Amino acid sequence: MAKNLFNIAKSKKIKYFLISFVDLFGVLRSKLVPAHAIKEMQHSGAGFAGFAAWLDMSPADSDMFAIPDPNSLIQLPWNKEVGWLASDLWMNGKPVEASPRVMLKKQISELSKQNYTMKSGVECEYFLTSQTGESIADLRDTQSKPCYDQSALMRRYDLIKEICDSMIEMGWGPYQNDHEDANGQFEMNWDYSDCLTTADRHAFFKFMVKTISEKHGLRATFMPKPFENLTGNGCHAHISVWKGKKNIFLDNNDKLGLSKAAYNFLGGVMKNADSLSAFFNPTINSYRRINAPPTKSGATWSPSSISYTGNNRTHMIRIPDPGRFELRLMDGSANPYLLQAGVLAAGIIGLKNKINPGRPLYCNMYTDYKKYPNLSKLPDNLDQSLERLKNNKKINNSFGKKVINSYLKLRNSEIKEFKQKENFNKKDPITKWEKANTLDC
Repeated sequence: MAKNLFNIAKSKKIKYFLISFVDLFGVLRSKLVPAHAIKEMQHSGAGFAGFAAWLDMSPADSDMFAIPDPNSLIQLPWNKEVGWLASDLWMNGKPVEASPRVMLKKQISELSKQNYTMKSGVECEYFLTSQTGESIADLRDTQSKPCYDQSALMRRYDLIKEICDSMIEMGWGPYQNDHEDANGQFEMNWDYSDCLTTADRHAFFKFMVKTISEKHGLRATFMPKPFENLTGNGCHAHISVWKGKKNIFLDNNDKLGLSKAAYNFLGGVMKNADSLSAFFNPTINSYRRINAPPTKSGATWSPSSISYTGNNRTHMIRIPDPGRFELRLMDGSANPYLLQAGVLAAGIIGLKNKINPGRPLYCNMYTDYKKYPNLSKLPDNLDQSLERLKNNKKINNSFGKKVINSYLKLRNSEIKEFKQKENFNKKDPITKWEKANTLDC
């Protein structure tokens, strides 16, 4: 039986609910609903005009309704009067297929046919900047190798503590916070969960970090590459698949600790990585991070080719421990739901077709990539990734061709707008358009 949000509001003294959804561009959209109206909203949903968000709709389309998932409820730690709810979009009595949370739930349902569930965790990197985003916030953070810099970390103690305390209060199980590889860059890690819960928390985390940073007079950005000479913002995902309480990826007799099913799933991810870059690296700015020249710290920490390995961060896929793998392709602009949906769709293709990922490579891929000329390369720009997504029949079948066409249509319209104003070249400075359109992704 579904939780009664009206009764929960009374017991937790919630006065308002944010009924929220994420559109195809990853923008968090919401309506603020007074608690006395939540009973009707829980049943019928909050109404939205789809054309007003990044969804492939017209002004003539019927209203769509965001029906909240009561299991996703989060009482804002910094404002207990407000409860946040993730929602599924419905129109004319049917789910909106080309909406990210619905797309993810479709893939979850497909995997469940084998009685499997995907569990995942994400590592979200972000910069703390000035209000304009033109410079990092901490002008004393100048080391050439600033990763794990204790002093720079502790100068932001009050802000980071407030975010981490919030995650503790919400039961996420945060376990470490660190200064990352770029000046002004941070990362916060919390426990893995089922992939829908992780996607909901990922969406909320970005909102929370931005909100609490504003409270402290700063701006937080998940933009893939806000500064030319600094490491970009990645969003690495750790993946495993379970049957009940059993991790089916785990095989302690294998050198890397992975089962045959895990290798097949991994093979599917590798086979479709170039196409799914359209989900995992969805902005024009994303391709300043992929296969980029060395940064001030000496390494980009982003992949250049489609390869996998053991505990080695120069490859697209790293296997740090038995029973899971880390996909390092995604960046900070990735839609939380399409990130999980893309991994799932590719993995399911791998399981169904028993795709062999080939042998792992034990090398420094940043320096030794020329030794492997036959390795597939990642797309060099958003145009290429969209074209590969368009032509990938299996991914189109997984999500539905109409759904993929909606995504392609919207992203291509963005590219058209950009090209009318700017030219993209990795060697050129980051453009004003990129900043204006991606700083708050």
